[in-house]
Amino acid sequence: MNSYILGFQAIDKAQLMLVGGKGANLGELSRIEGIRVPEGFCVTTEAYKKIIGQAPEFEVLLDQLSQLKADERQRIAEVSGKIRSMIEEIAITREIEEEIMYYLSKLGEEKAYAVRSSATAEDLPNASFAGQQDTYLNIIGKAAILKHISKCWASLFTDRAVTYRIQNGFDHRKVYLSVVIQKMVFPQAAGIMFTADPVTANRKVLSIDASFGLGEALVSGLVNADIYKVREGRIIGKKISSKKIAIYALKEGGTEEREIESERQNTPTLTDEQILQLEAMGRKLETYFGRPQDIEWCLYENKVYIVQSRPITTLYPAPETKDGKTHVFFSFGHRQMMTEAMRPLGYSFFQDFFKLISGAPMIELGGRLYMDMSRELSLPIINKSLVKSMDVIDVLMQKAAYNILKRKDFIKELSREKGLMLGISVWLKWGIDTLKTYFKNDHAIVRNLMAHNEMVMHDLEQRIAQVSGDELFDSIFKSYTDIKDAVFAGYGAVFTGAYASSWINKNMQKWLDEKNAADALAQSVPDNVTSEMGLELLDVADVVRRYPAVIAYFEHASDETFFTELAKLEGGKAVSDSIQAYLKKYGMRCSAEIDITRPRWNEKPTILIPMILSNIKAFGPGAHHVKFEQGLEDARQKEANILERLDQLPGGKSKAKKTKKMISVLRNFAGYREYSKYLLVWYLWIIKQALLKEADKLVQKGVIRDREDIYYLTLAELRETVSTNRTDYSIITKRKEDYEVFKKLTPPRVITSEGEIISSAYDADNIPQGVLAGVAVSSGIIEGRARVIFKMEDANIEEGDILVTTFTDPSWTPVFVAIKGLVTEVGGMMTHGAVVAREYGLPAVVSVENATQLIKDGQRIRVNGTEGYVEILN
Repeated sequence: MNSYILGFQAIDKAQLMLVGGKGANLGELSRIEGIRVPEGFCVTTEAYKKIIGQAPEFEVLLDQLSQLKADERQRIAEVSGKIRSMIEEIAITREIEEEIMYYLSKLGEEKAYAVRSSATAEDLPNASFAGQQDTYLNIIGKAAILKHISKCWASLFTDRAVTYRIQNGFDHRKVYLSVVIQKMVFPQAAGIMFTADPVTANRKVLSIDASFGLGEALVSGLVNADIYKVREGRIIGKKISSKKIAIYALKEGGTEEREIESERQNTPTLTDEQILQLEAMGRKLETYFGRPQDIEWCLYENKVYIVQSRPITTLYPAPETKDGKTHVFFSFGHRQMMTEAMRPLGYSFFQDFFKLISGAPMIELGGRLYMDMSRELSLPIINKSLVKSMDVIDVLMQKAAYNILKRKDFIKELSREKGLMLGISVWLKWGIDTLKTYFKNDHAIVRNLMAHNEMVMHDLEQRIAQVSGDELFDSIFKSYTDIKDAVFAGYGAVFTGAYASSWINKNMQKWLDEKNAADALAQSVPDNVTSEMGLELLDVADVVRRYPAVIAYFEHASDETFFTELAKLEGGKAVSDSIQAYLKKYGMRCSAEIDITRPRWNEKPTILIPMILSNIKAFGPGAHHVKFEQGLEDARQKEANILERLDQLPGGKSKAKKTKKMISVLRNFAGYREYSKYLLVWYLWIIKQALLKEADKLVQKGVIRDREDIYYLTLAELRETVSTNRTDYSIITKRKEDYEVFKKLTPPRVITSEGEIISSAYDADNIPQGVLAGVAVSSGIIEGRARVIFKMEDANIEEGDILVTTFTDPSWTPVFVAIKGLVTEVGGMMTHGAVVAREYGLPAVVSVENATQLIKDGQRIRVNGTEGYVEILN
């Protein structure tokens, strides 16, 4: 016998490429003591290869399929249909047929079998491919089994399977199909068991779905399953559904739907003893495979049989803790408007820096950073005020935190290890600085802070550039204190501006019944380094618009030769000077800029091209001055209007006087709020340049293959590599693979040490039916065309468009000059998009869950930035 057929007992996980994911798992299951698995065997991928090798046209059709994209559905259907027909028409060779019949004779040729597809890219830890190939139940007789083996082979090229592979980057030529032939069990009940709750992701809660008859009724959605929740040997939830239909096997083969007797329709599928038996089996399988499992089971003659067990691929990685207590972790990325995965150098750098600031570590989960807030939430003296303050960061995070506070027993179990709270002395200093700043109310404070910090940064830049090796890393660790002091020094001005904004909004609503009055008053404030960045790109556009040859060049410019090719064109020097002056001030910025590994505009200047061209298209010359002056005039008129209306009220003179002072405070200090982030990003650029010099030396010495390989080492590992000129390259390779997986994950705002993702669902109060609820952060109502954009470099914006995106950070600001409204999935009152939207007078709604999926690019929408919702108009 050769390798065309393998019995389950002869299979283990090492034979994935022979028997596919499903077959490999069944082989492993068959080896576990105490686990019952229906007998069977696999027709291996060698048989599949033998069959398709008889069809020369197969390669031609694969060539055609490999050229297609996922959205070319009609063409995918056409080519895939030809491949399926071709495979089903190929006769199974005699030697393969004889081997199949040998195994069938051992198990019983007259028995009924399930014939299941098992692809080599299937039931994998990082891609389930669930349901992409076909399964056939209750197949009886040699001819029927052979026929359905061919149908399984052909199902490797169903439209859905082909599309799924394209979407997940799997090469059609590198995916093969085995066929599982498994003796049928005709159960009284069947279902699915998840060893981590599929709703909350809690690893300690096991969930069982159960229905009468074969599990196909449940899987295909014909019936609502009973749902049982079990935690550590205790049944904590039961939902008994009305089960009107079940699927049963026919004696002659095949299956049929049958109506369940009315008196059984609402009876539980499982007894408590059976539920706990299933839980014990599920935990055993989870321990064996080393990760949460999605398990298909059936109950026959009161014995549980396992039909399949595969890893759950949709779970976000769970935090690991060692004290046995419950911990709650909050996403640092959502606070920073950066929910994308970071590479090890990026997150480790921030871990070191953050520990210096707070004294507490941040953990990494799925390439994102999380803060342990357990202690803060466990202390009644501060937890309510802490959660209340979260609305300025991310309202959905705040709602999740409120949901935690409602769970009194959960709060009692929280760890009280040292958390993120800064010392009283730090808060006291900030409080004193804020009071001094408020009473002095002099914009010179901001100017002096900025001048001093720029001296600090230039000095740091020179020091870092002059050292290398161990001395460089010593300088980096010492510089943490410099940047911390520079950032903290300005918090008095930041808090003063925030206080003025809050005071104005609160009192204008109270006295004048006007919401978010500070939004209009904060337009065109001085020294907002982020909004100035957007306006100054309009000046660059004014230079570019004078030279048609440059505009034509921009359509095909590359980063590598950008300035050298530009210099050859008419007007090239003027444009080059303008862009380089802009980059000198803002070139350290980029999307997701808190990640040191992200390419900066200095490294990829072509990122700016779409915005420059959009500015030329949307605005005339001198738009920078026009827009700033218009915003300034709108703010002045708003101030005059408010003061005039206050004068008419009882006690109006006093109210107007207080308000005038607060407006002055707001305009003096609101702009500085963005400067701290600017300093931090400038600092990251200084460090990155120094580290890349070390990377180039490592490439020259053959220690690494590419300078960007250092992104997959932590800062400590990079220091060790620089010091020893050695590294384990397999670590870099593995982390590159992990990063590709992490990029596809959606990070939760709040997650517990049990892996539970805390709900952040909205209350529907005061929100009209049928709209997308969010948080109002910049007042006004605007209608326009939605532009759903995920990368700033893809921003082909026309004036009047409304930007819809996951989040924005300061690098997106140049886009803001052309849009008329903003919708984001992440954010709060004081996050970047909100601040700049108010500065530019744009209605904005943030924290709109799944906005980029629910709103389609090009749809007409209405953004209500006063009440906090979005309407889809067509």
